[in-house]
Amino acid sequence: MAKTKTVYVCTECGSQYARWAGKCTACGEWNTIVEEVVTPSAGGATKRAAAVTPIADVSGSEEARYRTGMNELDRVLGGGIVPGGLVLIGGDPGIGKSTLLLQICGHLGKDRTVLYVSGEESARQIKLRAERLGVDSGNLLLLCETDVDTILETVRAEKPDILVVDSIQTVSLADVASSPGSVTQVRECTSALMRVAKSADIPTFIVGHVNKDGAIAGPKVMEHIVDCVLYFEGDRHNNYRMLRCVKNRYGSTNEIGVFEMRDKGLCEVENPSLLLLSGRPLNVSGTCVACTMEGTRPLLTEVQGLVSPTGFGNPRRMATGFDNNRLALLLAVLEKRGGYFFSNLDTYLNIIGGWRLDEPAADLPVALALISGLKDKPIPEGVVAFGEVGLAGEVRSVSSAEQRVAEAARLGFEKIIVPKQNLASLSGNHAIEVVGVSTVREAYEQIF
Repeated sequence: MAKTKTVYVCTECGSQYARWAGKCTACGEWNTIVEEVVTPSAGGATKRAAAVTPIADVSGSEEARYRTGMNELDRVLGGGIVPGGLVLIGGDPGIGKSTLLLQICGHLGKDRTVLYVSGEESARQIKLRAERLGVDSGNLLLLCETDVDTILETVRAEKPDILVVDSIQTVSLADVASSPGSVTQVRECTSALMRVAKSADIPTFIVGHVNKDGAIAGPKVMEHIVDCVLYFEGDRHNNYRMLRCVKNRYGSTNEIGVFEMRDKGLCEVENPSLLLLSGRPLNVSGTCVACTMEGTRPLLTEVQGLVSPTGFGNPRRMATGFDNNRLALLLAVLEKRGGYFFSNLDTYLNIIGGWRLDEPAADLPVALALISGLKDKPIPEGVVAFGEVGLAGEVRSVSSAEQRVAEAARLGFEKIIVPKQNLASLSGNHAIEVVGVSTVREAYEQIF
């Protein structure tokens, strides 16, 4: 029998140490190193050479994907589920991960066999949720089990077309001497599921818990093992959810899907722009509509800026849904290059709908909203803007200008402010006035 040994593993990055330390030198996190007991593999076994295949003999044709019944999810996955693909879905507790997967199982169960493995709920609890969601399929098989060896034997016996494991932190391997959810267990269980998915061409969905920082709990190597990593995001005070792809070996990593949580489950939101602009105030200063890109989809979002005299020695700078450091940079540019002074004023910025704008193209609408709040002059409701603002106060070009202008025209806006360099790439046949600008001051003067 192989002897066991004790190692110390970082729960954030998976780095191993011979002794405990307060800080992980690999990822820099504090108090993340825990003790793990591992069993070395038996040595002395004879190794054999594996067969190799010339790349010219490998078929290059793209395999047919499985449709999930949700266009938003299919877009995020790159067109559907790839046979043999391993997909990891993470998100906050109660965000809707299990609900989404059960709805997918209901659609896929019409034509294919689906094995739903749960380590958190009983079969009766899953049945009650399935009845609420209207999921009733004879091809949906339930297995309430936490032992991975038993799960894999069941998969080999039943030969399902789709496998769902909810969640990876609740299952364990008997050969690994550590508790479920530990770094070693999560890594080894994911590797075992990956081998079965690849060898039998079974698409597999894995649910992963998240830690207090919002990242998927467990070693980072787990995200390297899987083919696709999806994050389910949303505010618990809001019914809208966003599915974001951060890794995808079979598609784009910039796509998002938008859903609404209702009493019958998750419903697709096919036009998020109308959702984000609903209830927009009219003839109020400090608001501007931004046109940003999420993957291949243009989205129109309302940006609100509030400027008021400060009651303290140092003015406050606060942003929700926008980077605070980027806000400070834009305020400095507006003062130095534009002549708009915010040094003795409190400045607040808010992105409506719980959205977060990380794209540089949001710089110009943010700047316009702040100037509008400073001057107390409302921006006309039919105006949209996008563009990156440089440190010299210039407005620089951004990508996908044609799609942004087309989306603004489709939603009935009358004027769009764009970087002057992007004018050459536009077709010019849109039913909207396109105005090219070179500086932030020029953009403001074009509006008023």
